[in-house]
Amino acid sequence: MPTALWISHVIVTDPDSYAEYAKRATGAIADFGGQFLVRGGAYVQKEGRDFPRNVVARFPSLEAAEACYHSPAYQEALEFARDASERQLSIVEELE
Repeated sequence: MPTALWISHVIVTDPDSYAEYAKRATGAIADFGGQFLVRGGAYVQKEGRDFPRNVVARFPSLEAAEACYHSPAYQEALEFARDASERQLSIVEELE
């Protein structure tokens, strides 16, 4: 079964609330086997709108990534990000 990636691009507008989101989301993601590959750090914007925070997490499967997103723990964490950031999030299946 192929693994899957969460790819998120973020503009943080309220650092304190977003930090609470990140703290809570970390546990929810780990509960579904998610591992962070990228969490901020240096980047080079080549095309499109610049989102200065980039996050990539790998999950054991597309189903695990979807289940994590819809889990009560992640949805509770997400409440802290909604008004504290502008985000794009995609879930993509990796090649086998």
